[in-house]
Amino acid sequence: EPEEKKIALELLETEQAYVNRLHLLDQIFYTELMKEAKNGKTVPEEVVKMIFSNISSIYQFHAKFFLPELQKRMEDWSCNPRIGDVIQKLAPFLKMYGEYVKNFDKAVELITVWSEKSPPFQELIADIQKRKVCANLTLQHHMLEPVQRIPRYELLLKDYVRKLPPESPDRDDAEKALEMIFMVAKHSNAAIAEMERLQNLWAVYQRLGLEDDIVDPSNELIKEGPVQKISARNNSTSEKYLFLFNNMLLYCVPRVIQVGAEFQVHLRIDVDGMKVRELNDTQFPHTFLVSGKQRTLELQARENPPCCASVSLAKQSWGGGCRQGEGLRRGRDESRGAGTTWTTASQLDSDAISHPQTEELGRRAPQWVRDNLVTMCMRCKEPFNAIIRRRHHCRACGYVVCARCSDYKAELQYDGNRLNRVCQECYVFLTGHVVLEDREGKHKGILEKGAAEVSGRSLLCSSLQLLDKNGKGGTRGWFVIPQDDPLVLYIYAAPQDVRAHTSIPLLGYQVRDLPQGDSRHLFQLVQSRQVYTFVADTEELKRRWMRAMARSAAGIT
Repeated sequence: EPEEKKIALELLETEQAYVNRLHLLDQIFYTELMKEAKNGKTVPEEVVKMIFSNISSIYQFHAKFFLPELQKRMEDWSCNPRIGDVIQKLAPFLKMYGEYVKNFDKAVELITVWSEKSPPFQELIADIQKRKVCANLTLQHHMLEPVQRIPRYELLLKDYVRKLPPESPDRDDAEKALEMIFMVAKHSNAAIAEMERLQNLWAVYQRLGLEDDIVDPSNELIKEGPVQKISARNNSTSEKYLFLFNNMLLYCVPRVIQVGAEFQVHLRIDVDGMKVRELNDTQFPHTFLVSGKQRTLELQARENPPCCASVSLAKQSWGGGCRQGEGLRRGRDESRGAGTTWTTASQLDSDAISHPQTEELGRRAPQWVRDNLVTMCMRCKEPFNAIIRRRHHCRACGYVVCARCSDYKAELQYDGNRLNRVCQECYVFLTGHVVLEDREGKHKGILEKGAAEVSGRSLLCSSLQLLDKNGKGGTRGWFVIPQDDPLVLYIYAAPQDVRAHTSIPLLGYQVRDLPQGDSRHLFQLVQSRQVYTFVADTEELKRRWMRAMARSAAGIT
């Protein structure tokens, strides 16, 4: 016998066995269960119909069309050795399997549930399963046969095409039939995937309380998970939860009493126009910024797995997920890796601050500068205090400003054109009104260089502690050697201050190393009787500062 005929015979034999199995499902299980259901003795009729889906149509197709066609073709094999045209003609009808396959998991679940709820239902199924025709197999096992049949066709037909001689008259039809079977299998897999997507999506909507403006079956859930929200006011973090869809990011809070919904939606950010970037923040590692038109969020991922050398997987996954949602243009794993060198790691808390471009001012929610990063108003440079000069945030640019500098109101497009508190500079830009400036024309002093601006173009910058003359106490601040003024050390109270509180000309000083004491990394600047003693956080940081100061002291620019 030719190899291709053996495979065709195997197809016929398995089809005969398969039709017998379909007869068992439709004419015995389904018929007898439906009969009892109509008598009201077991379960509702609708439950039986849902369990067996369209098994009757599948049985009728195979018993009356597919199997007879195969039998007739094999009887005529000697004069017409081909099956490709038969399969090609009937393959489109196999798409009916999509409905059965999509319903399979639900059907198995219904059998389990109603077997517990209805003893007569369970007893009838058990009675049928004891019959010889069932071969000691369960109803669920027999129901799995139609799910596995299409892949079985595909395997047999692949083998058949592979064994056909090149000159076989059935080659073209068989290859076309194989392609059609492949498409049917793909259709079934797509039906399963769509069913699972809708089930998962509905489960998410239930956890969110089924809010009308959120429920949409066309949405795609890309990612969900917990994050920490960093507060700009008190520099603390709080537990939040994000749901990223293809068209929106939902910023949620877990409900204390989870009745009806697990989360409460606090904010919805449209993916259209949303921007995501990683932050280099020494105080809060693994942070990233989500900037939408309605709101800007500074978030912290939970952990930084040791297997990832550059960026935490959690942050990388969230960043990638948000970018995937932004037009689904990139994959989740596409994140810009932050370098692990000291320069990048210590690249100033100001690196974690981004402000709207001029053309975006008022159109996009800004990132608020954290209160603890500034000690003075970022506009007038007057120091803050708890009584008469308190901190406020400009709703347009996000700067921390005093009450006098933010005593203005302007309409902001991202907030529905409602009036918001803004600083004087943003008020002038947004409204076009002229404000008399009593400081206009004032010369910018040497100390009036913003820490963020200077640090972004620095030879070196980080936190250090400057000890007092007794070497015991001292002040901790932000120290910068600018690129455009490399012979001067600027000292700021905080990384976002717009004015340095002092500066030290480095030319002519000597840099001395001090032995490590009390686990402190000490070094000094010495010139005549003037001595400054510094404490660095690490030995490596101390060495970098000593090298940088030594070059500046020697006049090397």
